[in-house]
Amino acid sequence: MPEHAHALRRRCSDCDGFSAVAVTTGSRTPAGHRETVTAVCPSCRGTGTTRRSARTEAGSTC
Repeated sequence: MPEHAHALRRRCSDCDGFSAVAVTTGSRTPAGHRETVTAVCPSCRGTGTTRRSARTEAGSTC
């Protein structure tokens, strides 16, 4: 039987794991490409994961 290893980190609930996105500014570079700005999730700081709480790691159900 396979054993399942549960991850120590959970997906960020604010960004759902999509921690960084490229947003076009509407302007173009001299070469004609669109300028983009990278925005990261402020909740997880761009990692896409959040650490489990101490209660969850300890196995407490309260």
